[in-house]
Amino acid sequence: MRKLLLGVAALFFMAGLVVAAEVTLVKFDKDKKEVTVKDGDKEKTYKVTAKTKFSSTDKDGNAKEATYEAAEKRLSNEKGWGKMKLDITTDGDKLTEVKYKGGKGKKQ
Repeated sequence: MRKLLLGVAALFFMAGLVVAAEVTLVKFDKDKKEVTVKDGDKEKTYKVTAKTKFSSTDKDGNAKEATYEAAEKRLSNEKGWGKMKLDITTDGDKLTEVKYKGGKGKKQ
């Protein structure tokens, strides 16, 4: 019984290290590969790595994998800064997954 409880506690601890949240894009630095987002009143900057996965969702909520180049183009558009909502999953100061809504009728 003790091993089971320790196993469950370890599972919850490890799950707590990866955080998922819906945030607002503040800015994207293409050269540094950094995304600054706002969650409530707090701003935080995360690094995009080679392991970061990107996906876009259509108006029906269907997710489709996106390339870094497509995501970079979407995130670099300054018109969306301060308005664009992202669902991000982080591990420390690194992004592991980024989900965003696709453009109006454009393929991502």
